[in-house]
Amino acid sequence: MFGKNKPFFIMLIVLIASLMVPLNASATDGADLRLSILKYDPIPAEIGEYVSVWVKLENLGYAKAKGLSLRMVPDYPFSIDSSTNSQVNIGILTPDNAAVEEFRLFTDPAAKQGTGTFEVWYQEDNSGIWVKKEFEIRVGSDSFDSKGTIQLSGKTVKEPEVFMPGDEGTVSFTLQNSATDYSITIDEEQYDTNARIQSASLDGVEGIKVTTDTYYGNGVIGPGESVDLTYNVEVDEGTPDGTYYLDFSIVGSSHSYNNNWRIPIKVDSSSVRVIPSKPLVLKNGEGVLEFDVANIHPNMLSSVSVQLEAEGIEFSPAEYFIGSMDPDELFTIELNAKAVSEDLSFPADIVINADFRNGLNEHTQQVDTRQLKHNVVENDSGSGIYIVVLLLIVVGACAYILYKRRMEKQ
Repeated sequence: MFGKNKPFFIMLIVLIASLMVPLNASATDGADLRLSILKYDPIPAEIGEYVSVWVKLENLGYAKAKGLSLRMVPDYPFSIDSSTNSQVNIGILTPDNAAVEEFRLFTDPAAKQGTGTFEVWYQEDNSGIWVKKEFEIRVGSDSFDSKGTIQLSGKTVKEPEVFMPGDEGTVSFTLQNSATDYSITIDEEQYDTNARIQSASLDGVEGIKVTTDTYYGNGVIGPGESVDLTYNVEVDEGTPDGTYYLDFSIVGSSHSYNNNWRIPIKVDSSSVRVIPSKPLVLKNGEGVLEFDVANIHPNMLSSVSVQLEAEGIEFSPAEYFIGSMDPDELFTIELNAKAVSEDLSFPADIVINADFRNGLNEHTQQVDTRQLKHNVVENDSGSGIYIVVLLLIVVGACAYILYKRRMEKQ
């Protein structure tokens, strides 16, 4: 059938088979397991009580995982009632599927309010090798019978109002007890309307990090009273422009009084624009350069100043200080320019730099590069002298004629 080409076809079949073997072998190693906490209840874990934790194991790869096992390894203040309940055999987990297992942990009665940690391990193919990951959950005090409700009051304050990439700043909240009376009657039973903040946390997102720890309240907030909370945030240098949403969560007097809010944070890299308002030209090595400076950032910028740089050219003032500029504000500046080098070639490049502050963040930017031209204007002072002399001659001649006519009349 193959004739003279038979050896060629045999080699081709062998080559194809050799290529298929590593492909099949790599597929068996293609499971990509991801471990996470799906949820826990109650939130926070109550001191002296059980908390249920749902652990999620996902296979994000392209091959099934076999012989999977999960193990809960708690640390103080958590414990598990028996070693039998600490491990679960999952078995096979196919690609793009997940297994969710519930573990019940007991929170020690002597635990303090804050966070508690535990580890979750998983093993594949009974290999004896366990992969572990640490998690933490909030630990709170017992629920209270107070019926006051905590609400966000007024506008969330951000400083600066709009962040730039690389900025640091703050996000501040005012939390107020919305109750107006000191007590309330429900089903013929009277309750106080004090409110409590067992914990309040602000969680960052990719590109924005919250560096302030969770707030834990130690007292009560009476009807109409409020508390101010401030969190420090950092925006990564490479964060794209846009609106990002941080999660602000509080645990109130009891689990039914918990709240979650999405807090928008805007990132905008626009800043100062410097535009020539008339042609950039020197005459006989000197001139006055005029620029319009505009703040195109969405909020006020402070300590705005402009500096020009060009080789062989001196500018005065060396730095033009403007100060604070509101959004879309325009300011016109003039700078004197003088060539201080004889071997300059034109047009010459002028580098325009701007310094400013966004909140407490100092920024220095090269905002533009423009070209400076040069015109040589001939000195016309000699012709001016000739005109003056000619005028003197004409005046003298007129005076002589008038004098001579007067003498003739006599």
